[in-house]
Amino acid sequence: MLPLSLLTAAQGSPMLVELKNGETLNGHLVQCDTYMNLTLREVVQTSPDGDRFYRLPEAYVRGNNIKYLRLPDEIIDAVREQQAAQQASGHRGGDRGRGGSARGGRGRGGARGGRGGRGGRP
Repeated sequence: MLPLSLLTAAQGSPMLVELKNGETLNGHLVQCDTYMNLTLREVVQTSPDGDRFYRLPEAYVRGNNIKYLRLPDEIIDAVREQQAAQQASGHRGGDRGRGGSARGGRGRGGARGGRGGRGGRP
């Protein structure tokens, strides 16, 4: 189970984010991207020592600052069931993979002569 599939399924639900500097953020996930950048709403930020609390209407967290995420168990179970159903039906996401062009070519420059590059011999 990939973290990004969990995050996309968790949009709109509450979560806890601990940052590398020790701060924690509790809020509802609004949006996430492929770099694990998060946008949270109705956020309560806790200082690293746990004695100061701040209420924020919205917070943006850069993905490389995240130490760990805590999600509700219901979301984890739902994603696990969804992935099991996809495997049972034989469907895997991302059929192209590395080097598998959407146009059916093989590698670079398939539509321009097959060998890539910019030009050819005269």
